[in-house]
Amino acid sequence: MSDPRDGSHSSDAASADSSSSVREEIQREYAARLATAELKAHAAEAGLKLPDGYTDYLDASKLLGDDGQPSAEAISSALAPLRPRAPQFPQLAGAGHNRDHFEPAPIRRVSLDVRKR
Repeated sequence: MSDPRDGSHSSDAASADSSSSVREEIQREYAARLATAELKAHAAEAGLKLPDGYTDYLDASKLLGDDGQPSAEAISSALAPLRPRAPQFPQLAGAGHNRDHFEPAPIRRVSLDVRKR
């Protein structure tokens, strides 16, 4: 069973390969759970309340980076719709009294005397 040229056992190499493949499989399996936990932690840190079932419908594999670990950017983009937005007000230039942009219109006085109408 041992190789006389290098003194290694072939069963040791096979067990190392199988243990590393098992380790990678477990890491892939629990990476999604870790990403979900990170998402909940980031939401709690930001003071956001996750809606009921939000993580159930979320694809946790999209929260992982290229290295298989949770990505802060992906988690931030998943929480973006839950963050409160500042209200958008329409531009009101020209509505009402606004001396900065327009010249005031000349005031035309109309007599209320019936004889002068």
